[in-house]
Amino acid sequence: MKIAILSRNAQLYSTKRLVNAARRRGHSVRVVDALRCYMNVNPAAPDVHYRGRKLEGFDAVIPRIGASITYYGLAVLRQLETMGVFALNSSAGIARSRDKLLALQLLAQKGIGMPVTGFAHAPDDTHDLINLVGGTPLVVKLTEGTQGVGVVLCETDGAANSVIEAFRGLDAYFLVQQFVKEAGGSDIRCLVVGGQVVAAMMRTAAPGEFRSNLHRGGSARAIEITRLERSTAIRAARILGLNVAGVDLMRTSQGPMVLEVNSSPGLEGIEKSTGVNVAGAVIEFLEQQQRRAPAAATL
Repeated sequence: MKIAILSRNAQLYSTKRLVNAARRRGHSVRVVDALRCYMNVNPAAPDVHYRGRKLEGFDAVIPRIGASITYYGLAVLRQLETMGVFALNSSAGIARSRDKLLALQLLAQKGIGMPVTGFAHAPDDTHDLINLVGGTPLVVKLTEGTQGVGVVLCETDGAANSVIEAFRGLDAYFLVQQFVKEAGGSDIRCLVVGGQVVAAMMRTAAPGEFRSNLHRGGSARAIEITRLERSTAIRAARILGLNVAGVDLMRTSQGPMVLEVNSSPGLEGIEKSTGVNVAGAVIEFLEQQQRRAPAAATL
């Protein structure tokens, strides 16, 4: 296969692992910076140009689109899809996952467990909004953000009001969410590839921190997940239309609760914690899709 990887940095761990895994299996790979692409939106002959030349002959594209370039990155990915290139994760699936509110609404519609979540716009709704999620402590988080950025724990009503007022002052959309204390600052990252959980790790927040993200100093270890946790992660990825996803769960007395579904999960933490070759599993999934549709796209 000829594979394009949309990534702004070819030296990132996840990008390098995917490149190496693909080449070891005999595939041709090219790393493409989405921001350097430009498009001819033409119904007769759509194409994408990169550094002065057309991108041609690709069978598949692996989108590693950072949150800061979501809009333009998805535009490039949609154009490649229009040209018949198979996307590991579709532009529509990524767009759904990047909007935290939309993702939670879709998951809730299908009965997926999650923390009680509130959303409001008018300032005079703040008091009722806090009560809606069970009062403080609670978590306020931006609807768009990754790696724990824009996520604040508010332990008192005064703190919650201040944070909510600050976010409103920035004209930002945010969620107010129940703080699940029994999780103990830990969550489970399930890596779903092609409808299977190929690896799982438990992440624990650093002392004095409630966010378990490894970028925030959290630690990780391999973990055995339950059948219900496995099925919840697989269902969450499927509902959002993602072939590859990092599904973050909390263990609670009510069962697993989904915190977030990441459409561009990092591979370093989970590969090093579990010893699982996740990059290889991703390339193997692409090979399976290629066997089902062997005719390569001619761009």
